[in-house]
Amino acid sequence: MHETTRRSLLGAVSLSAGALVVGPAFAQGAPKSSMDSQMAPAQQPRFGFNDVVQRARQLSLAPFDGAYAKLPAPLDALDFDAWRDIRFKSDKAIAIGPYRLHVFHLGHLYRRPVTINTIRDGIATPIPYSNQMFDYGRTKFEQRLPVNTGFAGFRLHFPVNDPRVFDEVCSFIGASYFRILGRGQSYGLSARALAVGAGTDKEEFPFFREFWIEQGDTRPDRVTIYGLLDGAAATGAYRFDLTPGLDTAMEVRATLFARRAGAKVGLAPLTSMYFVGNNDRRSNSDFRTELHDSDGLQIETSRGEWIWRPLRNPLSMKIAHFMDANPRGFGLMQRDREFSSYQDLELNYQSRPSYWVEPRGEWGEGVVELVELPTTDETNDNIVASFVPKDSPEPGKPFSYGYRLLSSLDLARLSPNGRTVNTFQTVARALGSRETPPEGSRRFLIDFAYGDLAYHAADPNLVEVVAAISKGSVLRAFPLANPHVQGVRAVVDVATPPGETGDIRVFLRTKGDVLTETWTFPWASS
Repeated sequence: MHETTRRSLLGAVSLSAGALVVGPAFAQGAPKSSMDSQMAPAQQPRFGFNDVVQRARQLSLAPFDGAYAKLPAPLDALDFDAWRDIRFKSDKAIAIGPYRLHVFHLGHLYRRPVTINTIRDGIATPIPYSNQMFDYGRTKFEQRLPVNTGFAGFRLHFPVNDPRVFDEVCSFIGASYFRILGRGQSYGLSARALAVGAGTDKEEFPFFREFWIEQGDTRPDRVTIYGLLDGAAATGAYRFDLTPGLDTAMEVRATLFARRAGAKVGLAPLTSMYFVGNNDRRSNSDFRTELHDSDGLQIETSRGEWIWRPLRNPLSMKIAHFMDANPRGFGLMQRDREFSSYQDLELNYQSRPSYWVEPRGEWGEGVVELVELPTTDETNDNIVASFVPKDSPEPGKPFSYGYRLLSSLDLARLSPNGRTVNTFQTVARALGSRETPPEGSRRFLIDFAYGDLAYHAADPNLVEVVAAISKGSVLRAFPLANPHVQGVRAVVDVATPPGETGDIRVFLRTKGDVLTETWTFPWASS
């Protein structure tokens, strides 16, 4: 699902103590005379979000032009390994308050240059390209690259894990993709600024043309990033306020300007990978039993219901819609944190974060949409989740919204009741029996834990498994105590007519009190 294409100077650039620091346009000299003071120009307005909004508005009035110059011959021929061998020199990092900014080199899949500016004292200054900023490793060029080569993107470093070490906490590279990290986290899923036509054969990938970065104006540990988005369907102005920590948070504010009416847009899109897991083990000859960046979609509806939808790797593209007006939140989650589930010493699937989107204000009617694509390995992002508003942005009218994005290893605190920790499926018959399963049937085993389930597991006969299916029938449903998760296992057998897909919903309750979130999953008999 990745679209892999990820000016003038207003100030001077100086090198200080080995770090690249963008300074004011003129160095201080002798004291100015009174005449000099009288002739001094008026103070330049501070650059801010409204400037980006104005640029996005003007850009939307012009025909879309996604063309970009071909890379210089040496860069044009780079493969992935050669491009990855080009590394930014850490002693050239640009200091932005407590952050250090690194830039990505163009090459391989990243061919579209993006302008990157820093803002100091309200003045935006582009970062000029220099060969001296990079260690090219084994990648050798016969000639120096042009000074206007440009960059593919950037990343920010901050002492999030150790006060003495600058670790990567944020990166923007490729179209409108970006990622954030909290303490102890490893990169996995990605966020995007905007999805257009996801799940259709006319999907578009808007891209950032320019960024502006400055230290936050309210907290010393916050950094603010402005981005100018462009695309055939819409342009956009974005403000990202990043605050690293145990759970890193990013406040996002956006204003879109549609170029055409009726475009299907996805707000706050998240992109991830699900290859194999407990509930989907087909075609897995790997020694690793689970391979995924995320294992489920979680939603908090406007009514306060919590929904859990396990992810899958389908045989063909599948799209699920969860209708709601003003949802309270949604996210792609990695709930399984056990190394034993993955057995991968290099890729660290157990430390890949969950991303949670919390809308600011009212987003109106729409659907939380989940797109699942088939994949034959773990290298392809095949999962997209976003909110698709009922009413698309209209040309000539600004479309503004905001949300908070949270990156965390433990979001159990979000849902107050019990939650799903395992999903399994098998034939619909008692284990070890020889009974013939009913036609079109399937058994699902859902382990619920946390909340008050450890208490109720002492007598699961007092727990009711509430199960329903949109098409077909629930054949049986019963609870079992599961001491291994300190919770309750719900066993649910369902059957659907041939060729029909039924959406199953399961939760636990006792004496009318709801004990868990609602587990939901589609099932179609072959």
